[in-house]
Amino acid sequence: MPLTLAPKGEKLVITHIGGNAEVRQHLADLGFTAGGLICVIAAVNGDLIVNVRETRVAISRNMASKIMV
Repeated sequence: MPLTLAPKGEKLVITHIGGNAEVRQHLADLGFTAGGLICVIAAVNGDLIVNVRETRVAISRNMASKIMV
């Protein structure tokens, strides 16, 4: 399922990163890699605040929809 549908507070494993090469590289630079743990902290107007690699990151709904958990 896409990260946008993930429940808050639950630790999940990233299974796949979609999008073009530039988007995948940008997400990898932020710490989003397949096999990594992720936890949704909050959702604000569709945008997400997530905990990835012990860092909080805010991402847009569009970017979050490319991350499968």
